[in-house]
Amino acid sequence: MTVGIVGLGLIGGSLAKAYKKAGWRVLVYNRTKSVEDFAVLQGTADGKLDPVSVGECDLIHIALYPEASVKWLKENAAYIKKDALVTDDCGTKRMICSECFPIAEKHGFIFFGGHPMAGTHFSGYKYSKADMFRGASMIVVPPEFDDIRLLERIKGSLSPLGLSRVAMTTAENHDRMIAYTSQLAHIVSNAYIKSPSAQAHKGYSAGSFRDLTRVARLNENMWTELFLENADNLTFELSFIIDRLNEYKTAIEKKDAGTLCRLLREGREAKEKSEE
Repeated sequence: MTVGIVGLGLIGGSLAKAYKKAGWRVLVYNRTKSVEDFAVLQGTADGKLDPVSVGECDLIHIALYPEASVKWLKENAAYIKKDALVTDDCGTKRMICSECFPIAEKHGFIFFGGHPMAGTHFSGYKYSKADMFRGASMIVVPPEFDDIRLLERIKGSLSPLGLSRVAMTTAENHDRMIAYTSQLAHIVSNAYIKSPSAQAHKGYSAGSFRDLTRVARLNENMWTELFLENADNLTFELSFIIDRLNEYKTAIEKKDAGTLCRLLREGREAKEKSEE
């Protein structure tokens, strides 16, 4: 089996290494050609992905930003062989799927939206690793939900990654949930670390500080595009948490122990319920 990897950042590089380790033939494309050359020299890739070799791929992962992913697919769709599987690895799904499903249908290959729930706060091929996705889940938006053979084929194409779970959903549900589970967390972390107190935290911080600030170290260009792609869902979540924080602030300002205790109890109970 031959897989094409478009984009050799953290995710694309890790995909290439995982498929190579599983015995697949790996072809790669990256805008910075020196990274392509290094991947081939290192043995991660068997060759480069171009309009000719694209047609040899049974599976293609497009690991670029959303708009760049759509652009690449539009430019290369005519070279992809019939019935090949193509997926993206972006953090939002509505725009990608609405643009790419029709392209795939027109040219006779199969596109499905994909989002591997794995990564680190570092970026770039330098930090990629073959076991990045081992034990993680992958969210998939298929073009059809009632084609069991297609769903099994999609799962099979992802098996070299060592995933613990492949979850099928709609693009709309994906973006609604990811606004809460991922995007909001990145914004809160990024805002929290801006306190002037952060510069004097050494000796005063432990696990809670590390947990809350871990994802503040982000790729601002990528996350700006993802946040704006999902602005409606993300602004809803931001409004909700701002309202809740104001409740805590008011109770503390008024030294209202009863209200503060209730708010804290509700948060504890919500956490316990989420773990059931």
